[in-house]
Amino acid sequence: MDMSLRSSGLAVIDSAGSALKIVEYRLVKNPPGRPVAECLLQIFRGVEDVLSRCRPGEAAIEDIFFCKNFRTAALLGQARGAALAACAAAGLPVFEYAPRRVKQAVAGYGAAGKEQVKNMVMRLLALSEEPHDDASDALAVAICHAHAARFESLLEKSRR
Repeated sequence: MDMSLRSSGLAVIDSAGSALKIVEYRLVKNPPGRPVAECLLQIFRGVEDVLSRCRPGEAAIEDIFFCKNFRTAALLGQARGAALAACAAAGLPVFEYAPRRVKQAVAGYGAAGKEQVKNMVMRLLALSEEPHDDASDALAVAICHAHAARFESLLEKSRR
């Protein structure tokens, strides 16, 4: 998940070993002028809808990044809170990843630009159409989590 008040990206992928397959990705859009409380409800319902239809076993969300503007940071935190509440209501464990870690996992470089990340998302998931930036970011978070989960699984096997 890549959250913001006006345009949040949601993505569900399936990973079997190193193979990645898209289950669904979409945006939750809130028009300018919509009251914040209604935007948060729309985000909660959007996440809830995807979770109820796709039934993932866990969720991943991009961690908060550095914001100079307090209002922007507060709105981002509220949007994340709505998404996290929907995940908690569904009983899902949630994993959080720093933006640099997501970029590193997808593009191989923690300071990669949006276009680099989007191009790698398209390659890794064999997308023929370019997704919206927020959907691409959500797909990148999902890929990052799949890689992290696979790595953790390999570590666990090596400990046995």
